[in-house]
Amino acid sequence: MIELLLNADLYGPEPIGHRHLAVCGGRILWIGEEAPEIPQELLAGISDLEGRRLIPGLIDGHVHLTGGGGEAGAATRVPPLALSRITLGGVTTVVGVLGTDDLTRTPGALLATARGLVEEGLSAFCLTGGYHIPPVTITGSVRGDIVHIDRILGVGEVAISDHRSSQPTLEEILRLASEAHVAGLMTHKAGIVHLHLGDGPRGLELVRRALEVSEIPPRVFNPTHINRRKALFDEALALASLGCTVDITAFPVEEGEDAYSAEEAVARYLKAGLPRERVTVSSDGGGCLPTFDQEGRVAKMDVGSPAALALTLRALLEAGCPLGDALPPFTSNPARLLRLPEKGSIRVGADADLVVLDEAHRIRDVMAGGRWFVRAGRPAILGTFETPRRRGPAAAPAEE
Repeated sequence: MIELLLNADLYGPEPIGHRHLAVCGGRILWIGEEAPEIPQELLAGISDLEGRRLIPGLIDGHVHLTGGGGEAGAATRVPPLALSRITLGGVTTVVGVLGTDDLTRTPGALLATARGLVEEGLSAFCLTGGYHIPPVTITGSVRGDIVHIDRILGVGEVAISDHRSSQPTLEEILRLASEAHVAGLMTHKAGIVHLHLGDGPRGLELVRRALEVSEIPPRVFNPTHINRRKALFDEALALASLGCTVDITAFPVEEGEDAYSAEEAVARYLKAGLPRERVTVSSDGGGCLPTFDQEGRVAKMDVGSPAALALTLRALLEAGCPLGDALPPFTSNPARLLRLPEKGSIRVGADADLVVLDEAHRIRDVMAGGRWFVRAGRPAILGTFETPRRRGPAAAPAEE
């Protein structure tokens, strides 16, 4: 059965213009300037977008699908994310990670959670390991996990420059990167080392040294949270010039804080004249966002939300950034880094992961794999254990 989407202002993510689309079997079947004539018996439905902007589904490369936290005791373990919390933010592809707690949270549980989301209709992958070295794995090695397990794309988030890390050495980072890189070559997967950056003064020193003394390609090293300190962001720009893809986190930033908001970091990156394909934005959704005192104890905490991506995109557009420039860090860039060729763009043959924006740049409709998960700002499909909400005024999901 064919679903028709008419009168879209199409961004693929580059601006394309007024187009009609046909979707079938979870893929984009056809794109054209004139509406096609399709027999009624072959039509699953017709959606007239009335000139609204149609963009690729957002790709969130850093989500704590099983929940993060636990740094202030067992009661602070964040619950797993429900399906609609992801889709209401316009996210159609997620990559799950483990963080500080890679002991009671395991790669096996993360893998099962990702597979559950796939069964519910979302595209979900994960990374093996967690903050610490030696990494926790399923098969006994990082290379084995990436090669033998379909959903596992790389390793991470491995913590460096953080008091919660295992204080890895250069040799340990190199060994980990070689395992991931070779596994990626064997499988056509990303094979990345996704690196959590803490507040420590060493910053990205380990990555710089790894690039200096080894033959491992820069693309393997993928630092995240680079906007948590302004000096760290400058270090990350230098790494991007060498070939690393750097990841901005859409976490809240208070006025006067020594950090850049995600939208300011994206704007600064775009103005720096660096390769535009080497920057991504992720949400840290479901993860604990703690503030520590001088003794390393949690003083306060917040929880990341996948909706932060849509909020960041909206803030960029409200600041005057053209949509075609703002979209790649949320769509085509992570698809390229993660080696997911069917994701991140709107073209014939690509997955039918689509988002409709309203006039105020908010998420209006979300299609994942050819199915509508969000319509007019409300969830059309809920997760297995989600309870339907009572009908009321349409929510603005990106305002979480």
